[in-house]
Amino acid sequence: MKHLLITSFFILLVFGCKTKEESKEVDPPIITEETIPDVHVPQSLDLGCYTYEANGNKIELEISQSNDSIVGQLNYAFKEKDANSGSFSGMLRDSILMGSYTFASEGIESSREVAFLWKDGQLYEGFGELDETGTKFKDKETIIYSSSMPLTKTDCD
Repeated sequence: MKHLLITSFFILLVFGCKTKEESKEVDPPIITEETIPDVHVPQSLDLGCYTYEANGNKIELEISQSNDSIVGQLNYAFKEKDANSGSFSGMLRDSILMGSYTFASEGIESSREVAFLWKDGQLYEGFGELDETGTKFKDKETIIYSSSMPLTKTDCD
């Protein structure tokens, strides 16, 4: 867990301290840590729960609507951290589930953009540099999708 937090912090630090560079080339999303095999990816998600649970950490996305838009509940509970629970609303395009996560933390309602790569029946959360408000990705083309905590289809609790 500490390794994951340190790695995530380092990635955010590198992106946060990087000076603005102008680049006309657009790189495809990067997948890190372990190779995720190329497979045919369906263009819709099944209703139900997608969960990651290990080492005292749990992420759960419960999809209640899956058609033109994806709607559901998204919950984060990391070991020794405050849990966040809220609603998710987004769209699945070209294997990328991009949407808004609205949640309450310490009595304050917040919203931030979240991204998941949908591949081989699993969802891989994406991380990247945020804009000035800290709520949206600055450049969606540079999001890094981590395979360290994949969400897999499970039975809902």
